[in-house]
Amino acid sequence: MSLNPQNEHRLVAVWRAVIEVAFIVFLFYSNLLMGEFTESNGRGKTLLHAVHDIFTWANFLIAMISALIGYVIFEYLRRKIWYRRPGKSRMEK
Repeated sequence: MSLNPQNEHRLVAVWRAVIEVAFIVFLFYSNLLMGEFTESNGRGKTLLHAVHDIFTWANFLIAMISALIGYVIFEYLRRKIWYRRPGKSRMEK
């Protein structure tokens, strides 16, 4: 099944957004996990206990909201910087 170019461009844009948001969420949870193993959180904490502490609905909501805000900001900056460059843009090729 062949997609027309307009639908294919939309599909690529959606996949890029999903991947970028997922990466921001990954960074958020990585940061939380690293924070669980600092000296201030005590010794002897297991990975299972740390994962149980960080995977909550509240953290997930914070991660998703932060990721969406981050995606919108980076997309705005990407477009602002990209379209102000002199010469041909990638879209014109």
